[in-house]
Amino acid sequence: MPHSSGTLKKARSEQADEEVVDAIFTIPNVISFIRLCMVPVFLLLLFGGNDVAAAILFGIASGTDFVDGQIARRTRAVSKLGQILDPAVDRILMITAVLGLLVVGRMPLWIIVLVIVRDLSLLAGGALLLARWRVRVPVIFPGKVATTFLFAGFAGLLLNTPRFPGLGVVDAAWLPGLNAAAVSWGIWLVYIGLVIGAATTVFYVYAGVRAIVSARREGRAEEGGGLSAS
Repeated sequence: MPHSSGTLKKARSEQADEEVVDAIFTIPNVISFIRLCMVPVFLLLLFGGNDVAAAILFGIASGTDFVDGQIARRTRAVSKLGQILDPAVDRILMITAVLGLLVVGRMPLWIIVLVIVRDLSLLAGGALLLARWRVRVPVIFPGKVATTFLFAGFAGLLLNTPRFPGLGVVDAAWLPGLNAAAVSWGIWLVYIGLVIGAATTVFYVYAGVRAIVSARREGRAEEGGGLSAS
């Protein structure tokens, strides 16, 4: 808990020091919008059997997440819209990728359910925090690492080559890589991303609860101050 508290304080401090603008048409926001427009094109390529093109497009769409973030910070173009749009596009890409891989039969259902439930929960929780308590839990570095591993793993599964024999330690068909069936190398990156993602989800929940408690205390303090003044 002390480590998590320190991380939360550091994230809040960085958020406070970071200048946020109200501009909409910034270069990072345009990049995020272009990434969003790549989603339907990616699905058309994947369902059309163009694995290589779909993997390349997905790699570009997911890789530019780092680019727009760096541009926003280096050019002091971090915007309120970007703080919402950028992680939302990441979640949409994530959900689209796993659903596409499910349709083409390259990912077991339990991974799809796990990823979708986590991402939708983070989206809904973040929106609730912003709308109800006017607070936002910043994305932490391990969260970005988890997303990177998942995106790289999805790209490998989309490419679907080269394929390697599984470890053969279990017979379960729903554990690719651990059974004996040949599978893309991307599955191992997905597993790593899932483990890191589970850990960061615990932190986000903890940070969200702390933010709510803090917001309620500040609200009571302001109300109490108002009563005293009257």
